[in-house]
Amino acid sequence: MQKSLKEEIRLISEAGLLKRVKRSGWWVVGIDNPESVADHSFRCAVIGYILSKLEKADSNKVLIMTLFNDLHEARIGDLHKMSQRYLKVEKAEDEAFMEQVEKVDGAIKNELKDMRKEYRRQMSEESIIARDADILECLFQAKEYSEFGKKEALKFMKKAPGHLSSKSAKRLWNYLKSKNLNSWWEGLTSFKR
Repeated sequence: MQKSLKEEIRLISEAGLLKRVKRSGWWVVGIDNPESVADHSFRCAVIGYILSKLEKADSNKVLIMTLFNDLHEARIGDLHKMSQRYLKVEKAEDEAFMEQVEKVDGAIKNELKDMRKEYRRQMSEESIIARDADILECLFQAKEYSEFGKKEALKFMKKAPGHLSSKSAKRLWNYLKSKNLNSWWEGLTSFKR
């Protein structure tokens, strides 16, 4: 008899909620309609993949860490740094995450729990790269918001770069901070015949 996929469907549905959960830190600097957690997670995974290849690390592990890093926010929301000051955030995040994956297939559950623990410990190259991807994604977003006229977003670019660890993440940051990120499409707007 085939195992029910009820819990896997529940997890996928719950992950879908992240498309509606807004990144709350941007509200602090006046971004009225910030990107969602799912938006952030997607680009974080793209950055993580690129960094893992540049650093010659296990891209599969980095992708899992980046894609599932904020899954708990479907249950507890995205908490900006001011709110985190008053709460035991890591404990709540881990508790929500462990409960989210507890009933899915054993192989899925075990891999996700292991990746979560590895990410938290920040001892492996892959966990460091995944964290760098998370930081870089926020830096990209802050720069884009600032280029669209939201100058307060630049405040996010003051401390965050100091938390980057991998050579490739630092190189990407040094390159992107002086570039116009919203001009990549300009040469693509003419029609080819």
